[in-house]
Amino acid sequence: MKLLRCPVNGVRPVSEFAYGGEIRSMPADTCSDIEWAHYVFNRSGVPGVKVEWWYHIASGTWFHAERDTVTDRVLRTWLPGDLPPAADGKAA
Repeated sequence: MKLLRCPVNGVRPVSEFAYGGEIRSMPADTCSDIEWAHYVFNRSGVPGVKVEWWYHIASGTWFHAERDTVTDRVLRTWLPGDLPPAADGKAA
């Protein structure tokens, strides 16, 4: 069974979660239609470590996860607004 750590509820089965997409910076309010279309429709498909939105369905918790898309291994998770934990699992 694949498991994912919710920063509020601990380790849970991945079936309790929904993927929310890669975290990316939005363009400025004054961006052109072409820039907005690029933001909406284009993603970086380069494999590697990405920071993503995840949602724990049972508790209604949105959080960030750093995941290596090559190995599909989640490196760390944290709540929005918090500092991400150090890679060794200790507080940053």
